[in-house]
Amino acid sequence: MTTALFSSFTIKNTTFKNRIVMSPMCMYSSHMEDGKVQNFHITHYTSRAIGQVGLIIVEATAVTAQGRISKHDLGIWEDEQIEGLKTIVDRCHEHGAKVGIQLQHAGRKATVDGEILAPSAIPFNEKIKTPKEMTEADIKDTITAFQAAARRVKQAGFDAIEIHAAHGYLLHEFLSPLTNKRNDEYGSSPENRYRLLKEVIEAVKQEWDGPLFVRISASDYHPEGLTVENYYEYAKEMKKQGVDLIDCSSGGLIPDAKIDVYPGYQVQFADKIKSNIGIYTGAVGLITSSLHAEEILKSGRADLVFLARELLRNPYWPYVAAKQLNAPLEAPKQYDRGWL
Repeated sequence: MTTALFSSFTIKNTTFKNRIVMSPMCMYSSHMEDGKVQNFHITHYTSRAIGQVGLIIVEATAVTAQGRISKHDLGIWEDEQIEGLKTIVDRCHEHGAKVGIQLQHAGRKATVDGEILAPSAIPFNEKIKTPKEMTEADIKDTITAFQAAARRVKQAGFDAIEIHAAHGYLLHEFLSPLTNKRNDEYGSSPENRYRLLKEVIEAVKQEWDGPLFVRISASDYHPEGLTVENYYEYAKEMKKQGVDLIDCSSGGLIPDAKIDVYPGYQVQFADKIKSNIGIYTGAVGLITSSLHAEEILKSGRADLVFLARELLRNPYWPYVAAKQLNAPLEAPKQYDRGWL
């Protein structure tokens, strides 16, 4: 039987050996507060490469020190951070995995010391400080930081970039009318609210010509917030700009959002954007079963399947999936005797 899950997938000149993607998940393990890779990161990511994940996306990696979610986030705001990231890439490449990285700015959800930034001076909740409304200079500096990060991504040898515009972080904050109350060219209309993401994509593409993904939150789960239908226009613009795939998540913008969570609850977003816009999409959200993953791909609801917590529980999930689907999966030579 030919399986979709274990078929290859090519974007531009990069081929992923299967459709299994490790979703970016923060490890909060940069103990020195300098954003550098630690031994844990190398073990963590390489083990999923040995497990035969096709594309591993390294966790949200901050483009500025002040844009970290926490003081223990990975960073890519200075050249000294390249070496550790390159080690992750090289080790994963040894086992046939492609490696991406998620570029991130936390905006008003940053918990670092000092000033934090957002489109408008609206705190996320009572526990996080009120952000400073970004000036035009702050915005330009942030765009420059994303561009410089993309240059470092290329130097480190990554295969793909994902721009994080979801989960209530800075770029999502600019997109949503709930968090963007500006009256300048970066607010007050859907076109203006998209402007920062548009300029970030343009800046990244100045340095990067490989596969480019954008992660979105396709619903704010609020009557005055963004819905998946609002993202149709944004997705059209991303496609025009040369974004290759939209990674469809949801939520994260407001605290205590009422979300009906069930296996595959976000697949509908990938399906709608793919079918309405004609762009590649990634499906994510409580996908744990190989049969479920196969159905999503075979039915054309998404092009890649992103697994998160399931790969924390089992770095060899692709092996289990291949057994269940009766699909051939070559073993790492060191594991031949057990990979039956």
